[in-house]
Amino acid sequence: MTVGLILLLAVSVVIFLGFAHRVLDRMHLNDKQALIAVLLILVGGFVDIPIYRGLWTISLNLGGSVIPVIIAIYVLSRADTPSETRRGILSAVATGAALVAISKVFTFEEGRTIIDSIYVFGLVAGAIAYLLGRSRRAAFAGAVLGVVLLDIAHLVEVVIRRMPSTVNIGGAGAFDAVVIAGIIAVGLAEIFGETMERLQGGHIPDSKGRADKVPEAVSRETETLSEESEE
Repeated sequence: MTVGLILLLAVSVVIFLGFAHRVLDRMHLNDKQALIAVLLILVGGFVDIPIYRGLWTISLNLGGSVIPVIIAIYVLSRADTPSETRRGILSAVATGAALVAISKVFTFEEGRTIIDSIYVFGLVAGAIAYLLGRSRRAAFAGAVLGVVLLDIAHLVEVVIRRMPSTVNIGGAGAFDAVVIAGIIAVGLAEIFGETMERLQGGHIPDSKGRADKVPEAVSRETETLSEESEE
C-alpha cells in the first residue's frame, strides 16, 4: 500500500468521524463534499483520459490531476480576499518552478534513490505552498496546482524538443505527488495556524474583520444584561 493511498484513507476516516470539521469549514467544504472528493480521487486514479497519440502519448489521470485541480480551483475561488487568491496563484507558480528545478538538478532513477521522487515532490510542494499560501485554501491550491504545473512543464519540454515520450499528467493517480502535496500543505497550515491562534489568545479575525462566532455570542449576552439592568 502506497503512502498516497494510506494518506487518503486516513483523511477519509478523520472526515467520517467528524474530526476534520474545523479544517473543512475554513476551506468552505462540508464533510459530505470532502468524502465525495476523496472517493472521486480514489476511483478516478484508475482512469486515464487519452489526449493525443502520435510522436507523444499524452493523457490525463482523472484522480491524479483533473479532480484535484477542479477542487483546488473551487477552494481558491472561495478565498476571502483577492490577496488570498493572489497568494494561492503565487504559491502554485513558485511551487511548480521549484519542482522543475529539483527535477533538473537531481536524477531520480528507480532503484538508485532512497526515496521515491513522488514523495520528494509531494513534501517539497506541500512545504513551499504552505509558506507562500499561508491560509489553508491558498496552500492547498498552490500545492496541487504546483505539482500539475510540473507535469505540464515536462510536456512542454518534450514537445519543444520533439522527444518521443509518454506523458501522463497526474500519472500515479491517487498515489501521485499532487495528492500528497495537497494533504501536507493543508496539514502544515492547520498545525501552524492553530498554534498562532493559541499564541494570540483565541481565534484570528478573518480578513473582513469578523472575530468568529464566540464574540457574537458574548455581544448578545451583553445586550441581554443591559436590557435587564434597564428594567
